[in-house]
Amino acid sequence: MPKQAFRLTAGEALKHSILLFGANGQVGHALQTSLSGLGDVIACTREQIDFSQSTEIVTAALGALTQRYQPSVIVNATAYTAVDRAQSEPELAQRINAIVPGLIAQAAQKTGACVVHFSTDYVFKGDKTSPYVETDQTDPQSVYGQTKLDGEHAVASACARHLIFRTSWVVSAHGGNFLKTMLKLAQERDALNVVADQVGAPTSANLLATVTTQILHALAEQPGTDPRWGLYHLVAAGHTNWHAYACYVIAQARAAGWPIKIQDQAISPIATKDYPVAAPRPLNSRLDTQKLCKAFNLTLPEWRIGVDEVLQALKSPA
Repeated sequence: MPKQAFRLTAGEALKHSILLFGANGQVGHALQTSLSGLGDVIACTREQIDFSQSTEIVTAALGALTQRYQPSVIVNATAYTAVDRAQSEPELAQRINAIVPGLIAQAAQKTGACVVHFSTDYVFKGDKTSPYVETDQTDPQSVYGQTKLDGEHAVASACARHLIFRTSWVVSAHGGNFLKTMLKLAQERDALNVVADQVGAPTSANLLATVTTQILHALAEQPGTDPRWGLYHLVAAGHTNWHAYACYVIAQARAAGWPIKIQDQAISPIATKDYPVAAPRPLNSRLDTQKLCKAFNLTLPEWRIGVDEVLQALKSPA
């Protein structure tokens, strides 16, 4: 995959009006850049539309936005991502992760647009011994996972021309994430305990945005009968665990000259059971991407490439 943002080739015109929700998040921030190669991006934040409001208010706001901008593409990168807090705020999580995506998909269907929605590995229980494929049985173990699964169903049932991308362990120079937390703690602490029995693929927001844009370039004008519309797994290649991931990030940062305080031997692996949290996490977050790569002739980069790019961006901000 190219590292730079997607751009149209010479001679191609900007074709699409793109309505982007969740523009301030990790993925939304990256999408603002990549999607600009497809057309005019209307980046909406909470200031333009507050998805925590009632269904009637949100429906009316969506109607006004689609009427004003006449989008041909609607991308939903908004989500309630506070996994543990969702256990005590199930109604809000359900609204943001399930009801709102359905309303967005309904608006897309009504205006003739296609819709893109992002989901998660948390829709699975995490006890499979190999990577999950799209047709595997879902069995979310948390409120967050269940609401994200409900959102998938709402989008798929409301808009024929939909793309749903399940991903995992998103990382970016923008916003908060595990990588940035580890960098901060490694500069402050003498010791760290990091879970080592949860496995997945750190996936950069830039990768998600670039692949999304490339797929839309191929598919956005295709009818709902095109078999490529649907659900896909989209993560970086390879896998690791949280402890190994932390060790890699800290070692790379140390080599790049960050003022790392902690010594390598003081980063200790622990089991999930030794780090109690409100919401259960899948032990296996590996997602099989063969369906996506075959449908769109893609080769996805290894997870370290995206992590290295984030570290470089943090070290040398533009």
